[in-house]
Amino acid sequence: MAQKNSVVWFEIYVEDMERAVNFYEKVLDVKLENINDPSDPSVLMKAFPGHMEEYGAAGALVKMEGVEAGKNSTIIYFGCEDCTVEESRVVASGGQVHQSKMAIGEHGFISLVVDTEGNTIGLHSMK
Repeated sequence: MAQKNSVVWFEIYVEDMERAVNFYEKVLDVKLENINDPSDPSVLMKAFPGHMEEYGAAGALVKMEGVEAGKNSTIIYFGCEDCTVEESRVVASGGQVHQSKMAIGEHGFISLVVDTEGNTIGLHSMK
């Protein structure tokens, strides 16, 4: 049986959709698109670019000093060519840099940032 990635979808909950869309579009240099929740038309959703026919993303459980489970303890990492570029857009887009670009050994580099809604997200690159 071929292995497949376990994570197939993510949702980042927001208070102010316009503010959050502005942040992610500017930082990641992408265009989010409207999608609908067929079970509840009152739910506002904006999708990140992707290929729905390509299934999944890799992930891991993590135990780390200073990160408390259950308190915004899920971090989604967005792939970048060089996470310094996206990190440089965070503050001007209304967010905060929590941890500037740092090496993670053979796995490349990451930056941790906080979006306009208080969610911590990661930026990952190999250079």
